Amino acid sequence: MEKRGEHHSRLIGKLTDEIKLRRYSSQTEQSYTSVVKKFLESNKSLREFLLLYTNKSKSSMRSVYFALQFFYEQVLHKKFKEKIPLARKSSKLPIVLSKEEIQKMIEATANLKHRLVIQFLYYAGLRLDELRNLTWNDVDFDRKSIHLKTAKGDKERRVFLHKKLIENLEILGIKERGPLFLSQREGKYNKRTIQQIVKSLSKKAGIKKSVTPHTLRHSFATHLLESGADIRYIQQLLGHKDLKTTQIYTHVANRDINNLAELL
Repeated sequence: MEKRGEHHSRLIGKLTDEIKLRRYSSQTEQSYTSVVKKFLESNKSLREFLLLYTNKSKSSMRSVYFALQFFYEQVLHKKFKEKIPLARKSSKLPIVLSKEEIQKMIEATANLKHRLVIQFLYYAGLRLDELRNLTWNDVDFDRKSIHLKTAKGDKERRVFLHKKLIENLEILGIKERGPLFLSQREGKYNKRTIQQIVKSLSKKAGIKKSVTPHTLRHSFATHLLESGADIRYIQQLLGHKDLKTTQIYTHVANRDINNLAELL
């Protein structure tokens, strides 16, 4: 007879297989397996387990719910009966920095790699993982573009290679291959390193806003929109599947708001 621990391990193995078959991100795999392990070890019913998260954030509750739903339907092949009204994700407006604030962050360090971290996040609108996985082969100096092969959802895209990036990459020393951002131990920058670089430089620049790597991507999109770029081009540069996702930047762009002020 199969022991309880062995049974749980087999189910987690099946869960991992189903996630990988769908080519979900490693972050999703980690989140789903963590939730399901806790659920199996808790020996509680679905409802009892979900009740443990009622005092957590809305996003935590949603993550747990969808992890268990996936487990029941794709691994156990059972109907997921717990239908609870999930609160929608809060539609908070993104934090956006001014061009002056971003320049202050870039100038706040003499470390060329740290400068390039800020510049790639802003001048190319990259996600954190896209920056981590960037290689020298992805940068096309002749066509002045960046070919993102490890973009979200396995959707490749091209973004422009800004002249300021070219200038600092030439100073850094252009290589033929390998990761663009390597730590002193010759490993790729991890997420925490990039987050700390951004946080540290925002503080040095005297910025009071809460700044994350994604703040620079938000700023990239907003500044393009304010400068008159077509929102559909911005959608392509960001790699958004749905235009509605990109349209949130219309709520923070000053261009149209300032035009309305001139009517008074």
